[in-house]
Amino acid sequence: MYNSSINLLLDKFQSISLEEMRAISLMNRIDTKYLTTQKRLLDLLTELLPHYYVQENNGRRVNLYKTLYYDTIDDFMYLSHHNRRRPREKIRVREYVESDLSFFEVKNKSNRGRTLKQRSQLTDDINHSDAFIDDFLHQNAQFQLKDLLPKIQNKFNRITLVNKNKTERLTVDFDISFKNLTTNSKSSLDNLVVIELKQSKNVASQGKEILKSLRILPMSFSKFCIGSSLTNPKLKNNLFKQQLRDINKLITS
Repeated sequence: MYNSSINLLLDKFQSISLEEMRAISLMNRIDTKYLTTQKRLLDLLTELLPHYYVQENNGRRVNLYKTLYYDTIDDFMYLSHHNRRRPREKIRVREYVESDLSFFEVKNKSNRGRTLKQRSQLTDDINHSDAFIDDFLHQNAQFQLKDLLPKIQNKFNRITLVNKNKTERLTVDFDISFKNLTTNSKSSLDNLVVIELKQSKNVASQGKEILKSLRILPMSFSKFCIGSSLTNPKLKNNLFKQQLRDINKLITS
């Protein structure tokens, strides 16, 4: 669990509302990920303080997210990522717990490395409507609902920052845990912090420079793939083994 020092530091940031953040949704973007520890996170937030707003939602600056990922019976989407295929996609339900909002989402990674996210809000009247989900998938994905099974859940805490020019977002995820719905196995990455810089195009930014100055370097990471690999030993994971070793070394050092 995150410590009170993070909350005390976040209280010093100027805030930005969820409504204001909608103008910076960046549904078509370039993503760059970085990994660090909760101890280093305090140093990072201190450096980011003059340059970024923090999203505040109902008085909270740290928000709980839950995600349910779908895949085919033969784990096509997991293996596409493992085998570095592009284009590829992920299909999930993302729940914003404090906001009481849920979205059905399709994330596509293009041949050029851009992320395009399509989503539709789930409400009480359509939450369990197969017809609604099938229509959404028909428009945005290569699969139908009948092709998919719920595979893995995760939950994590997130801090969302936006630069003061309002051109990029920086998300900070921690207290990450997984539950595999095929094996019923659970796992967690308690000390790991996953930082994601989201930009409309790959340009210089204050956030990049600060991360570089703290020697927090870009590193590939997928919650879906790493969580699946940790909780299902039957999955092929050759290309993730070194990454898993690097993560373990980072969070235990």
